[in-house]
Amino acid sequence: MTPLTPLTALPAWKALGEHFAQVRGLHLRDLFAADPGRAGRFSREAVGLFLDYSKHRITDETITLLVRLAEESGLRDRIDAMFRGEKINITENRAVLHTALRAPRDAVITVDGQNVVPEVHAVLDRMAAFSDRIRSGDWKGHTGQRIRNIVNIGIGGSDLGPVMAYEALRHYSERSLTFRFVSNVDGTDFAEATHDLNPAETLFIVSSKTFTTLETMTNAATARNWLLAQLTDPAAVARHFVAVSTNAQAVAAFGIDTANMFGFWDWVGGRYSMDSAIGLSTMLAVGPEGFRRMLAGFHEMDEHFRTAPFAENLPVIMGLLNIWYTNFFGSETVAVLPYDQYLKRFPAYLQQLTMESNGKRVTLDGRAVTYQTGAIFWGEPGTNGQHSFYQLIHQGTKLIPCDFLGFLHTLNPLSNHHDILMANLFAQTEALAFGKTTAEVQAEGTPDWLVPHREFDGNRPSSTLLADRLTPEVLGKLVALYEHSVFTQGVIWQVGSFDQWGVELGKKLAMRILPELTDSTGSLTHDSSTNALIQRYRQAR
Repeated sequence: MTPLTPLTALPAWKALGEHFAQVRGLHLRDLFAADPGRAGRFSREAVGLFLDYSKHRITDETITLLVRLAEESGLRDRIDAMFRGEKINITENRAVLHTALRAPRDAVITVDGQNVVPEVHAVLDRMAAFSDRIRSGDWKGHTGQRIRNIVNIGIGGSDLGPVMAYEALRHYSERSLTFRFVSNVDGTDFAEATHDLNPAETLFIVSSKTFTTLETMTNAATARNWLLAQLTDPAAVARHFVAVSTNAQAVAAFGIDTANMFGFWDWVGGRYSMDSAIGLSTMLAVGPEGFRRMLAGFHEMDEHFRTAPFAENLPVIMGLLNIWYTNFFGSETVAVLPYDQYLKRFPAYLQQLTMESNGKRVTLDGRAVTYQTGAIFWGEPGTNGQHSFYQLIHQGTKLIPCDFLGFLHTLNPLSNHHDILMANLFAQTEALAFGKTTAEVQAEGTPDWLVPHREFDGNRPSSTLLADRLTPEVLGKLVALYEHSVFTQGVIWQVGSFDQWGVELGKKLAMRILPELTDSTGSLTHDSSTNALIQRYRQAR
């Protein structure tokens, strides 16, 4: 490809460096005291999401320069290229069209001259018909019993998206069905997921595009053995297994009827696939209508990202703020703190989305980067985290920008629980921003020796995202928000956000080591540490 102008050579990057030197010492206490309109100016609302980013260490000039950086980085052209179906995943020569998965039926999105939207809706329609049969009880297992348990077998994007979505939308799920998720090749995962299930009432969804993924196919084979240990007839497999895959030959060889194989496309990356057929378990849980509501939320955010000016564009603003802290303040992590128990798996989902996308050390044109990319994302639901790691965020030596997620209405109104929950959310953002001064601690009568321990520096940045309540639409909007924020950062860092070569080496080495664990006569040619570990394992067997 044509060599890129290095990021650090862009005028806006240089201007941001000079600006940072001027504002790095500013405190949020002073910024708010000097500007009564700050909260209103540094907040935006779009597609039902409200973003308050006023508690960030920024000024108007900061935002102006960050937006200019996005413009100089060609973000608008890259957004348009993605939505047009151009092959922006250059290392795999693929289009990047997760946005097509949630496009309306009458949209036209072409890849290699073909409109892919009809294919997308054809799969959605087949998923809907199958889901209706399971949910109504029309689909029966091999013994004629109704399916009551759904076990999704996948890994990576084929697991993290579905399990996150199920937990997030559990309020809307069909409660007569039990959902379990198996991903780890550790046999404990499968054993615990199935220990109380009746094979005659259990349906497995095997999610693997190639139907060759080691962990997924190992678990799938174990699931088939588990099923046949009781049902015995191999024909039972076709009534208790369906596949999300594109490898019809391997699916049929496994014993699954290819009429019950749901496909997706090479322009959908695994971590962007929860709204494709990979989301079959989600559709089974919330029904076809609930799934389509989620897709509509995705699409609303897609259109906002595609059309809104950068200074008013929620994903762009969030992406630019991450650039500001990662590359100028030197922050290395972002804490995602959902104040809703249903979103307990959302931070784990974001870990793959963000770190597999932008954890890259070379630019698109193959040069080693000379700046930080890919912040570490982590988090837990509030208020649990407050009694765990918030101590480090408040008074530790690391600067950790935080994303707080909350809802104005709860789905489970019990007493004053939600008031307490939201009071904690608002209080944490206030405490992080403004802290507690020496004078304030002393005014409480604190002994002098204890004062330093009770001081809070404050000036810890945070964003607050609010929505009315957690619905399928809102979940789609939140996921798309972070998808496009990740893309924004990748464009500016000039990295490929849609490949993941870093996962390959360990997998290949594992396939080399696997037979060596069971063949104690073979010679070992690894390094001395790996050889010794293999020898110890051999002896234990």
